[in-house]
Amino acid sequence: MKIAKMLRLLLPLCLLMAAMPAPAHAQTIIRDAEIEDYMAGWFKPIFDAAGMSPDQVKIIIVQDDKINAFVAGGSNIFIYTGLLQKTENPGEVIGVVAHEMGHVTGGHLIRGREAMEQASYESILGMILGVGAAIATGDGGAMATIGTASSSMAQRKFLSYSRAFESSADQAALKFMDKAQLNPGGLESFMHKLENEEFRPSSQQSEYVQTHPLTRDRIDAIHQRVAASAYKGKAYPPEWLAQHKMMLAKLAGFITPQQVVWNYDDRDMSREALTAKAIAAYRQNEVQKALKLGDQLLAMEPDNPYFLELKGQMLKDFGRVPESVSYYEKAVAKKPGSGLIRMALAHAQIETAGNDNAKLQKAIDNLQVALKDEPRSTYIHRLMATAYGRMGDESRAKLHLAEEALLQRKYDYARGQAQTALKGLKSGSADWIRANDILSYIASEKSTGEDS
Repeated sequence: MKIAKMLRLLLPLCLLMAAMPAPAHAQTIIRDAEIEDYMAGWFKPIFDAAGMSPDQVKIIIVQDDKINAFVAGGSNIFIYTGLLQKTENPGEVIGVVAHEMGHVTGGHLIRGREAMEQASYESILGMILGVGAAIATGDGGAMATIGTASSSMAQRKFLSYSRAFESSADQAALKFMDKAQLNPGGLESFMHKLENEEFRPSSQQSEYVQTHPLTRDRIDAIHQRVAASAYKGKAYPPEWLAQHKMMLAKLAGFITPQQVVWNYDDRDMSREALTAKAIAAYRQNEVQKALKLGDQLLAMEPDNPYFLELKGQMLKDFGRVPESVSYYEKAVAKKPGSGLIRMALAHAQIETAGNDNAKLQKAIDNLQVALKDEPRSTYIHRLMATAYGRMGDESRAKLHLAEEALLQRKYDYARGQAQTALKGLKSGSADWIRANDILSYIASEKSTGEDS
């Protein structure tokens, strides 16, 4: 089967699976341009205070109702939706992230880092959830045999910090917030929400408490520092408060759409209520209701890139792909730096291009821009492979299949695709060099026994 035909069959299935609701207790990554942009604004002062560029730190949202957050694979901070939904204001989210940054700057993150540096965020999450112990020991074969209970224990062991590290991260977090002139009260109020868990059996404690030991001494130390802060009680910017409400509305719509009607009544016409209702209708396949609510949002804010993106997503997923393109194009025009929105546009362009090389090239151009913002995205490489396959460029299609497999740590498949791609790539070209880089990296990983 030709690669272009194969990818045409595979891509819709992959996207359908990605759009389906996650089963109970499943842990999947949520990508949302609006929420991620809001968080970038909230956390930038903390990153600056920590001496790190925002480009060096990535926030990854994990769909799971448990309360947890951790750092893995370098300065990548994973935050569970259960934690986000427990917060009452952006200050509590900032406090948690500032604490995790304390672990980053404190050098508490050595185990397993090398094995994750060339992995997608999905692969990092999979490694953490399934084989934390295997990463620490280099035993990749443990993935196949580890059970659910032992997996959970391995995860906790891999992510757990000592009490000394926890206190150190707390103090660093409070220092960062003072330097950023932010109210540190959010860290204290969030810890108070968790303090009673210290006395519960371990099976009833949240994952955050299990991996970040919480003690009365820690809470007392945080309280003393907060009380002495010159910024205690300082109000958070009004736009941050509005953004936090919107974040909670979007998470409710996507994760528990059936409950939205109880959280936002019919009289509530606020932008966050309409957003939650629109997303809930979309998630429950109520086509006309979802599109009508999407139009109401755009009537309120016609140039809002996130509302334009939402309308495009609805149309695309409801099978009206050609209509979605203009909405995505308008969203990209308003938010040209968003890799996520460009990816969505490129997907719609590929689906409507047929074998028109000029249209396919437009999609590739968008994906190349998106890749700068999303270097660990397997989705971009799958789309690139699809576009090049339809253009008849089998070598570049296989190169991007190799890139996708590399991020997934499927090294044998990546090596085979890269070797085949090399046969058709011009010697010395950028793509030829990249294919050789992939082969060199895999050879290095094989030699250290870290192959999955």
